[in-house]
Amino acid sequence: MITVNGSPHPWHDGMTVRKILEEKRYTFPLLVVRIDGRLVPRSDYGETTVPDGADVDVMHLMSGG
Repeated sequence: MITVNGSPHPWHDGMTVRKILEEKRYTFPLLVVRIDGRLVPRSDYGETTVPDGADVDVMHLMSGG
């Protein structure tokens, strides 16, 4: 089990950041992902695996004024 934005989420071996985004249906174009406090570059979402027990934060970037 992992935690995504404070909620439990099922974990499986080989789970990537991209897979989590697909499962959670996060489609906003500007996302920032941290795993256990470490920022994951967008270019690495498909290759970065998430370990069991990880704390994953997905944040939507917005601009305004």
